[in-house]
Amino acid sequence: MAQFGGPKLVKALHFDNSAKAKLTTGINKIANAVGSTLGPSGRTVVIEDDFGNPHVTKDGVTVANSIMLKNPVENLGVAMMKQAAQQTANIAGDGTTTSIVLAQAIIDCYKRKDGESFSFRDIKSGIEKYKNLIIQELESKAVKIDNSRLDDVSTISANNDPVLGKLIADAFRKAGDNGIVAMETSPSSETYIDTVEGTKLNSTYKSHHFYSNKEKELSELDKPLVFISATDIPNVRKIQDILEFAIKSNRSILLIAPLESQPLTALAMNMVKGNIKVNVIDPPSFGLKRKDILEDLALLVGAKVFDESLGDSIDSIAPDLLGEADKAISDKDGTVLVIKEKSKEAQERIKYLKTALEKENHHVLVKHLNDRLALLCGGVSIIYVGADTDVELKEKQDRVDDAIHAVKAARKEGILPGGGSSLAYAATIDWKLDLNGGELAGIEILEEALSAPFTKILINAGLNPKDYSLKKWGEGVDVTCGDRKNMIKQGIIDPLLVTKSALNNAISVATTILSTDCVISNVREE
Repeated sequence: MAQFGGPKLVKALHFDNSAKAKLTTGINKIANAVGSTLGPSGRTVVIEDDFGNPHVTKDGVTVANSIMLKNPVENLGVAMMKQAAQQTANIAGDGTTTSIVLAQAIIDCYKRKDGESFSFRDIKSGIEKYKNLIIQELESKAVKIDNSRLDDVSTISANNDPVLGKLIADAFRKAGDNGIVAMETSPSSETYIDTVEGTKLNSTYKSHHFYSNKEKELSELDKPLVFISATDIPNVRKIQDILEFAIKSNRSILLIAPLESQPLTALAMNMVKGNIKVNVIDPPSFGLKRKDILEDLALLVGAKVFDESLGDSIDSIAPDLLGEADKAISDKDGTVLVIKEKSKEAQERIKYLKTALEKENHHVLVKHLNDRLALLCGGVSIIYVGADTDVELKEKQDRVDDAIHAVKAARKEGILPGGGSSLAYAATIDWKLDLNGGELAGIEILEEALSAPFTKILINAGLNPKDYSLKKWGEGVDVTCGDRKNMIKQGIIDPLLVTKSALNNAISVATTILSTDCVISNVREE
């Protein structure tokens, strides 16, 4: 028979409209704060930190993460909106404010259109069907981006700072098609770019215990030693010599190796205790391709690949196998290795691979050769962000981080007319769907909510939304002057991936809240 353990904390139960009303109150508080930052005329928000110091920002997810309310149910509404914003940031790196504004609008439209009079299952079905049509429409109209458009994307995401936007776009151009762009704190008040050799691997940290920056969920190692293995490491004793070497040398170490649970747990524990600075990632690729990639990677960092299948002994892993990098940065998407200078051997390998590529016709092998060349030929542009004060620095870093992710998203899936115009115009299309009353109500709810980002941008600029209606695709409003313009030609654009992610996550959190009839919160002591 199943046994139920009692809760550790006393709980308070909230039901039906009372629960939903308090959730909605929390949602409106966070959405109004975050929504005030939307668009080129969006306002800054001043946040008091734990020490009473001000942090000034226009970054939606930063504003959202700073909010915690006293009422537990209202605070749960805030927490759910934070999740929507964070999921959008995780996927696209930008669009956090848009996702929160959309979610608030969906909930508000549901209440005004008397959604309770229909089956919620039908309403949700209508919302999902309509969302799929909207996304198909946006995907069909997305425009592929080239280097000439990078400035437009980065400038808008840097809160319409043309100087910062150009610098970020230049960083991407200097890094090249296979390059990486990262951000660091400048040693001075100056903001500048430094482009160096490097590469990016799709493998990332094996545990959150390897974070060196918990707030940004990053592992950052300066001048790490690098160990590369094609063979599973069964326990920590097998790599003890290289770990002790790293500690005695006062160096961090990156292990690109398949580690079993015992050494992985031991390293995580020692990292938490501060005994060693370490990160562990899996070797990239699989099978024979992995061996080629690891050998190429070893040339970049000056290491030797440990491989039992080639006669290496698991009991003889020693410091002479180690290479080094100038920097190793792992986030949720992968690991960037910064290299000071390519070795002659690496340059010879590049020549060899280019020659082999010219002679190869098989599409699988051509792709493998291109992947290897991308690994060896990549550059890394580091944007060093500087400012005169800590407050200004944090705000500037927020904007640079948004812009870097926005450019990546635009390169990945293309761009759309910006300023909220794409969603607002898509809502005017009549698909003449044959659906039941509840599904049609769901469509009407989402249809009205889709204009919310466009409307909010106008309001933040002091314009009256009633004075503007969108009559054709691509048309929008340049709020800096109040005129209707072709948004893409004007350089006012949004990445498709950002818009899709914001829409998906807004609908997810809104429908979850609208389907809630009971909230269980912890009882707070007065």
